[in-house]
Amino acid sequence: MRPAIALGRRAVAALIAHPQSMYWIDSHCHLDAAEFDADRQAVRDSARSAGVGLCVLPAVEAANFDTVRLLAHTHGDVYALGIHPLYTPRAQAQDLQTLDQQLRLHRSDKRLVAVGETGLDGWVPGLDMATQQRFYTAQLQLARLHRLPVILHVRRSADLLLKGLRQTPVQGGIAHAFNGSLQQARQFIDLGFKLGFGGALTYERALQLRRLATELPLDALVLETDSPDIPPHWLYVTAAQREAGAAQGRNTPDQMPRIAQMLADLRGVSLEEVQWVTTRNVRQALGMGDDWLQVCRANAQN
Repeated sequence: MRPAIALGRRAVAALIAHPQSMYWIDSHCHLDAAEFDADRQAVRDSARSAGVGLCVLPAVEAANFDTVRLLAHTHGDVYALGIHPLYTPRAQAQDLQTLDQQLRLHRSDKRLVAVGETGLDGWVPGLDMATQQRFYTAQLQLARLHRLPVILHVRRSADLLLKGLRQTPVQGGIAHAFNGSLQQARQFIDLGFKLGFGGALTYERALQLRRLATELPLDALVLETDSPDIPPHWLYVTAAQREAGAAQGRNTPDQMPRIAQMLADLRGVSLEEVQWVTTRNVRQALGMGDDWLQVCRANAQN
């Protein structure tokens, strides 16, 4: 169990006094998605120009383990290996063996930072929860074995995920796209997790999510885009617009600063404070040492 560590006002002021060290980390970005096949390099370049020094690229099934690792090395990013709950209907027991083998083979790769994306989904109809739980439990065991944090998919499944974490404790991680209750949020935090917030925060009707973003301590939050998914309101295309022929809005990691500004406005703090605290939180959650500061700064400036 790793409790959140508060960052005092003096520490924030000291960090802000050195702007050359500032950068963003997109803690959840599916850069390997087919939506980026036509312009992937341009998307990553645009993010870099926006100050995104690092993207965390989580795998979703065994078939894209090599892809996310290659992309992370190509673009100077980091990655996680895991089996997403939405992919469990076509996953096989052999895929867990493959995951174990890949974690063993690449454990010394500093760009491998977590097991994920794993978790449970109670929202999509037709998914077998027993199968999801089997893969989730096995991945927690692998994360524990290889001493890695986990990146969790949390959708109408917080209590079940928490139960699994108590039965198989791991080295913390990130509860991605969190949208549970305040009580559930505090339980994840007590278990050493940071909570991911992204594009959904920009919607005026997301009242519960906005309450969480303001009531929880800033040192428990990380920012993400979940690109190409969960577009912020300025990229969202309504059902009526789609029926009229408009293309589905695509989220991209260069939206990080604007999403962060929304969090800063909701909390009544400076964008600089949000930037420093949330990027530090990602490094804490994923066990990334101070050496990553220089890497992120260089990536954001190139």
